Amino acid sequence: MKNVSFQSEQTHPNPPPLDPDQEDRSTSATKFEWDFSVSAVVSSSVAGGNISDTLGVVEVNSSGNLFATGGIARKIRVYSLNSLLSSSSLEATLFDHATACHYCICTPAKLSSLKWKPGSGSQVMGSADYDGVVTEYDLETKMPVYERDEHSGRRVWSMDYSHWDPVVGASGADDGTMQMWDPRHDGGKCVAKVVLGSPVCCVEFNPFGGALVAVGCADRKAYVYDVRKIVDPVAVFDGHQRTVSYTRFLDDHTVVTSGTDGCLKMWDIEKQHMIRTYKGHTNQRRFVGLSIWRNQGLIGCGSESNQLFVYDKRWGEPIWVHGFEPEGGRRYEDGFVSSICWSQEGEDECTLVGGGSDGVVKIFSGKRKPLT
Repeated sequence: MKNVSFQSEQTHPNPPPLDPDQEDRSTSATKFEWDFSVSAVVSSSVAGGNISDTLGVVEVNSSGNLFATGGIARKIRVYSLNSLLSSSSLEATLFDHATACHYCICTPAKLSSLKWKPGSGSQVMGSADYDGVVTEYDLETKMPVYERDEHSGRRVWSMDYSHWDPVVGASGADDGTMQMWDPRHDGGKCVAKVVLGSPVCCVEFNPFGGALVAVGCADRKAYVYDVRKIVDPVAVFDGHQRTVSYTRFLDDHTVVTSGTDGCLKMWDIEKQHMIRTYKGHTNQRRFVGLSIWRNQGLIGCGSESNQLFVYDKRWGEPIWVHGFEPEGGRRYEDGFVSSICWSQEGEDECTLVGGGSDGVVKIFSGKRKPLT
């Protein structure tokens, strides 16, 4: 391990909203800025990352002490977030995947999605892959304990577990369907299916325990369904100009979507009304990640400009931008930030994990301080 410093950052502590009327007037007169810094970097070698190890997903567990990565290398790597952050330094600490990884599970196909199973004590992880298979792994034995292949061999882009009934899962794939399954029912066969007619890029259940699931599609729309009666959607969000690649719940009543039109949008579920648009990052053809730190309403996403962007839900412009350029390593011309996930722990301090197309993982620490 060695220490390296990073300079490619931009901070906008109090950016103007896209429209003065859009700003959340319920916030107090005192606004806050966030100071972010790179705390740790994990790469394929001390010389930089490896383009053959492009990361497709980063997932932090509910306790905020572990995170997992997956991608084209056909490996689930699990890391101790606490261990990587334990080195107290003003500079980021550089690790190698081989030594930083807590353990690794080899998978038969490239991975597009990972989810920690709720209620399993972070001992079970679900995955979705390019071969159209959804698999659950017991992380103690590092063995698959459940597998389903009902998307006709088409690539599964996303899977998630319900927090309303944690045994139930859902997946969305290139076959144009969102499917829900229950291992207690008929060997885990499909218990509900929505045929959307175009590739389903994202599926996310309401993480607050409600009976809603949000679906993003290549038809430029996002849909919200009530899982108790999946017939017609309870909301349809039509505002993106290109594929909706991610859907994320901000709270019980609000969803944020990401599109390959290069913008994020926040929606009111009940009113089916767009609240705000977020612009600044570049996204035209790739999955670049989307995650929300729900405690404080911070939104993170990647960019095809090989930068990581952080937005405050109140403003349409980014409050922080960080370049993902390798330190002392080879620069890839087509490099981009491909995955991102917040730890949901903390109130005035936060942790954000991002992954790049060169396989590099960066861990960011943020602190809030009042402006005078």
